[in-house]
Amino acid sequence: MTGLIVLIVIIALLAWWLVSMYNGLVAMRTHVDEAWSQIDVQLQRRNDLIPNLLNTVKGYSKFESSTLEKVTQLRSSLMNLSADSDMQKVMKDSNELSNCLKSIFAVAEAYPDLKASTEYTNLMEELTNTENKIAYARQLYNSTVANYDQSLLQFPKNIVAKWFHFTKREYLKADEEAHKVPKVEF
Repeated sequence: MTGLIVLIVIIALLAWWLVSMYNGLVAMRTHVDEAWSQIDVQLQRRNDLIPNLLNTVKGYSKFESSTLEKVTQLRSSLMNLSADSDMQKVMKDSNELSNCLKSIFAVAEAYPDLKASTEYTNLMEELTNTENKIAYARQLYNSTVANYDQSLLQFPKNIVAKWFHFTKREYLKADEEAHKVPKVEF
């Protein structure tokens, strides 16, 4: 009889262990999804600010129309991506949009009236804050993915992860342009 009780206790402990490991992995996977969602929220915020910025810039300059069109195209592309789109595609388009916005930011230098405009200044500040939030959200995502992926490799969680088909997540990678040394001329 005591052997049966010991067996039941061992089975109960193993079941508790399995459930706690599984729940821990689910929680970590949820944190990864939440971190991605935060990036998505900031990208949407930036996409909402861009039309206002473009209209302000258009009003002050005859800025190169191809740049404005490219920003509009990239913004539309990002807005049309579904929630389950490839993260690397979203980040590639987002990085390209950030690069286009940098050239629009430079317009203010050539147009002092634009630079002095309260609307332009406020929009620039909002976009700069949003870009900083996107950068932070990317760092948070990669940190969260690192913790999640690490737990998938640690024994004994790796066994539970295999049983329940938990898979590694991809890190967000820097754009190829970010690896090039900037050219500085004086």
